Amino acid sequence: MKRSSKFGSAVAIAAALAVVATGCSATSSGDQGKPDSPVTITFWGSYGNGGNSTQQDALNKTLIPAFEKANPNITVKYVDIPYDDMLKKLTTSAAGDELPDLVRADLGWVPQFADLGVLVPLSDAMSDFKKLADATYPGSLSTNLYKGKYYGLPLDTNTRVLITDQKALDAAGMTAPPATFDDLKAMAAKLKGTGMSVFADSGLGAWNISPWIWSGGGAITNDKLTKSTGYLDSDKSVAAVQMLVDFYKEGLIPNLIIGNQGATGTSDGLPGGKYATILDGPWMQGIWSGQYPDFKPIYAPMPAGPGGSISVVGGEDIVMTASSKHQDAAMKFIRFTQTEQFQIEMVKTGQMTIIPAFADQEAGIAAYYSTFATQLKSAKARLAIPQASKVDTILSTELTPAFKGEISVKDALSKAAAQIDQLLAGN
Repeated sequence: MKRSSKFGSAVAIAAALAVVATGCSATSSGDQGKPDSPVTITFWGSYGNGGNSTQQDALNKTLIPAFEKANPNITVKYVDIPYDDMLKKLTTSAAGDELPDLVRADLGWVPQFADLGVLVPLSDAMSDFKKLADATYPGSLSTNLYKGKYYGLPLDTNTRVLITDQKALDAAGMTAPPATFDDLKAMAAKLKGTGMSVFADSGLGAWNISPWIWSGGGAITNDKLTKSTGYLDSDKSVAAVQMLVDFYKEGLIPNLIIGNQGATGTSDGLPGGKYATILDGPWMQGIWSGQYPDFKPIYAPMPAGPGGSISVVGGEDIVMTASSKHQDAAMKFIRFTQTEQFQIEMVKTGQMTIIPAFADQEAGIAAYYSTFATQLKSAKARLAIPQASKVDTILSTELTPAFKGEISVKDALSKAAAQIDQLLAGN
């Protein structure tokens, strides 16, 4: 899902769920001792979001029937909720003690709800959790980690890779996409005066800027998520962002990156010859095949810097609510979502598998997935904290003046780090 590139806002849920969290037990008895009792579990998700009937049909017509056949005493009731309405729906349902058993949650929501006590830590509840977890991409798995426990398992995943085309490579006199920061700088030099930007992106949040900082050898915080100062404003982090600022000042990155809504979007600018490279996800293939049928994108890993080639993880996780009265049945369905049958069926609808062992089958369905699968081996998650959406705002707010030349990159990142420190101190 494209929207998995963004963390949902938690402002509205914090107050409401803080009230109900005290009433939600971390464990639920329900039918735990009666595995053969007929039960119905409810699963909320946004598979049909935007009218995507293919994914919803795969779930309702193929996968759920297969699960129910193998588990005749369990009925799965899937409820599709538009993505933009999901947080509000979860909030009001929690207040009325009407949460479902399972939720397909945007990865940014997991720490928010875990912090409020409405999710079951699966690493405690599932005896086979480690085996299931070890089979997934590490970056995708880490989106479920909060204060030492895992509150979900990855359900589907994605990442951003470099995308270019032959027209751009020809304009820069290159035979292959830029594989390193130095290659990208060389490409930029070749494109000066051509009217083609070397790179374009649509923001300065963590989804946008993290791959550059990580690949540059920098970091947003320390590994324990307790400190940003000294990491976000380290020499390596500054150098990575400075490279982008230098491109911007030379007219080689459009002002789309600082929020100009009138600028050409990346989905149009790359096939239109305005932009030489972008970072984006696997969903772009479907967009371009419909809007630009003659466009042939070339996918390549994130350009490597001193830290390697590291991109950012997107996707959804599956979580179980603490109010579920049928946790044994719900955990059986969670296990089913990790199987080859479930994962590959969803790959056919455009979802990427969260299990590296299935990557070859995935590439057999759509060859371009292979680049994304390779990138996912090193991809990292954004900060798994309840206030992750505030981090996006901080980064964008503080970095925009640096791109405009109103403040140094070092000072901008130091100001951002100080504010992130305050967020971390509250966890």
